[in-house]
Amino acid sequence: MSADLPVLVFDVNETLTDMAPLAGRFTEAGLSAHLLPAWFAGVLRDGTALTLAGGHASFAAVAREGLLALAAGERAVPDPERAADHVLSGLPELPVHPDVPDGVRALHSAGFRLATLTNGAAATTRAVLDRAGLTGLFEAHLDVTAPARWKPAPEAYAHALRVLAVPASAALLVAVHPWDVDGASRAGLRTGWLCRTPRPYPATHRPADVTAASLPELAERLLTWRPPGGPP
Repeated sequence: MSADLPVLVFDVNETLTDMAPLAGRFTEAGLSAHLLPAWFAGVLRDGTALTLAGGHASFAAVAREGLLALAAGERAVPDPERAADHVLSGLPELPVHPDVPDGVRALHSAGFRLATLTNGAAATTRAVLDRAGLTGLFEAHLDVTAPARWKPAPEAYAHALRVLAVPASAALLVAVHPWDVDGASRAGLRTGWLCRTPRPYPATHRPADVTAASLPELAERLLTWRPPGGPP
């Protein structure tokens, strides 16, 4: 890898993976499909709240509890446990966004080191990227089990930096979530925001160093971008 290219650390859920197909799983389980965004937002909220309070639970455990709570309010769900299992079993089968394969291959061909860091499970990341034929283009698939701290806690990013053996200034986090971009920036990493929706970036968060609407566009921008102060 060229010394002036940062190591790229990718968020997974919604950044690489398209979670929309889970709506079908919700329906099959007797849950309203429109509850999918609220459920996922609740998982992130509760996992982060546990981290802030000094506790920890796995993504799967928090996600399951959220589904059980939703199922308790739905008359069409006779077996909440089975419904939760059905939804969660769909996570490893999610597709990647259409722009991801070309973008990942372009970045890898350009000489970037690539890794993933998720609040979910590294095994789920591997399953998704295996199906997309992209696993081998990443040198590491990481989660927050070891630090027992969900992103955006600084310990989560520090864990990735230790495994990848790079300083924070030599890494760039790529995420669709502004809270993840903000957290990585506060931990000293460079950041790239994928703006997949029309929603604006919140002014309350630290801005991303690079913004793009797709991974191929991000690849183009990173090949000509130079961070303030010189190479990372």
